Amino acid sequence: MIVPIPAVVPPGRMSRTDQPVFGLANGFELRPWRPDDAKVLADSCQDPDVQQWNRPGHLSLDDAGERITRWEKRWRTEEAAVWAISEPGEGTPVGLIGLGDFDLCGGSAEFLYWLLPAGRGRGVMLDAVVRVSRWALDDLGLHRLRITHSVANAASCRVAQKAGFALEGTMRSALLHSDGWHDEHLHARVQGDAWPG
Repeated sequence: MIVPIPAVVPPGRMSRTDQPVFGLANGFELRPWRPDDAKVLADSCQDPDVQQWNRPGHLSLDDAGERITRWEKRWRTEEAAVWAISEPGEGTPVGLIGLGDFDLCGGSAEFLYWLLPAGRGRGVMLDAVVRVSRWALDDLGLHRLRITHSVANAASCRVAQKAGFALEGTMRSALLHSDGWHDEHLHARVQGDAWPG
């Protein structure tokens, strides 16, 4: 007799709750994107680093508004969790962090993130990755989280390593960027890994 393996995260665990808001140690906040953030999202596509490493394309104001609406729906359908990284006091977003490629049954998800110049160099992304990781592993109940990035993206590599995501290997010619195919690092954190000090 084949015994079915139960889902790591039961269906509905995420969608039955509102998307949480998290304070970060440096005063920044993680909150859901709002319709009035559409201009920041559209403008973020003009940043050369965001365009190079995240490949968002170019968004009109309407496109950005539709994307924000889609993120809200993807929370309710348990497909993704995307937050704005905002200035203290629910201010203007300076970045984005989220989990996509959810496999709640199998217990895994993959990070996506970027920062605009106003948020860079302040340790914001490291704090955000650790906070979202704690939510995903401790509260939601996932087992494994991944970060992948071009081997040429040294900033993402530093964030992953400082956040306690072990480098598991290099995926050859794994992602097409504007300047051609890039090898990618694969980092991961699993339940029970030590948290950064």
